[in-house]
Amino acid sequence: MSAEKFAAGERAALAALCTADAERELAALPQRLQKLRAGALEVRDPTAADGTLAVLLRLARELPAQTVLEIGTGEGLTALALALACPALRITTVEADAARHAAACAHFAEFGVRERVTALFADAAVALNGLQGPFDLIFLDGPKAQYVHWLPRLKELLRVGGVLAADDVLLYGWVDGSVPVPYKRRSIAARLGDYLAAVQSDPALETLVLRVGEGLAVSVLLR
Repeated sequence: MSAEKFAAGERAALAALCTADAERELAALPQRLQKLRAGALEVRDPTAADGTLAVLLRLARELPAQTVLEIGTGEGLTALALALACPALRITTVEADAARHAAACAHFAEFGVRERVTALFADAAVALNGLQGPFDLIFLDGPKAQYVHWLPRLKELLRVGGVLAADDVLLYGWVDGSVPVPYKRRSIAARLGDYLAAVQSDPALETLVLRVGEGLAVSVLLR
């Protein structure tokens, strides 16, 4: 993608890029992966919602992306879907939970993509400092309260014209005020609000917030 396309604030172009047919995108995935995703979503284990994954798959193809960074591997189902949909893609993914990291590594081996996926067992804050970019696409799906703190480093790792996609930025409607925020969740809602304010006011980014899953903020790095 050329960053110049968005230099004049062409949000329509970004919106068109993010348009995806979730049913068609997910139907193209292997049945075994579809079943794994359905099981994870049923027990609320971390994995991208259908609409979110569809947008990510569309972005990866249309950029086109050659390198992807994912913060928050979970059991590897989102990274796996990207790797299978884009055979030339190389993915770096970071997970701090040992059991989820082990499950992800097993899935990558099972589906034959292990050679194209670098799965790091690490705290994201530590891993980010040691990574080298640039990445074409970054999917941010880790601890929500840290999004705004990690933003400067994520921008450094993203290529000009690349996309930063942050998941769950509306979080049950708490962030945009459409649903009252439980008292114990006010801090995380406030930090997500800070992230949205930061990416929407940053002149180096063009950002569109999509109402897929619990909200996906898609930001193109202009310069």
